[in-house]
Amino acid sequence: MKVFMEWTYVTPKKKEMVWTSTEMEVTEALFFAEDIERTGRVKQLLFYDASGVAWTKKELMKLMKEIETEPHDVIAYFDGGYDRQSKKAGIGIVIYYKQNGAQFRRRANAQLDELQSNNEAEYAAFYFLLEQIEHLGVHHLPVVFRGDAHVVLHQLSNDWPVFSDEGRWVERIEQKMKKLRISPIYEPINRKENSEADQLATQALRGKIIVSTIQLERE
Repeated sequence: MKVFMEWTYVTPKKKEMVWTSTEMEVTEALFFAEDIERTGRVKQLLFYDASGVAWTKKELMKLMKEIETEPHDVIAYFDGGYDRQSKKAGIGIVIYYKQNGAQFRRRANAQLDELQSNNEAEYAAFYFLLEQIEHLGVHHLPVVFRGDAHVVLHQLSNDWPVFSDEGRWVERIEQKMKKLRISPIYEPINRKENSEADQLATQALRGKIIVSTIQLERE
């Protein structure tokens, strides 16, 4: 998680000036905050996350303690496929995360029958991914999203225009991320790099539903 600091400096004659830092990791920001406070010239010290939410030092330290016991360092993959003949969609997701000093992987898929295109299946897969992230208890954190549906990722990052067909999905996704206070990092990848999520989506189309969470061995 990255933040930037806003420090209100007060001179001995009570003149004030506001200083703003560059963005940095929370641990580094807290280190500098300790040093700044030693000057005795701090009227107010706030930390802002990527969503623009302000935190006091006490609140931020509490959050970091909570995060250590909750899922963090999240990297999430998604994929969706649509079969025109059966008019069914298969969606699959894979989430890698750390918790209590250990590494975990969650895999899940689902079969849907109310969609109308492969593109819609990709959006449904992304939303399903957010639901699984919410289920894990991820909040107030950056999350890396990876998929080979480049259209979806570029539209969500506002690089490409969103058309009416995708608009309702984009709105649902943005509302969910806002609720979870997630700061998304979008990383388009090729199909080979997305093989796990792709396999899960294919298995869902064939009626094989999977939901599993395992702890990974350390390298």
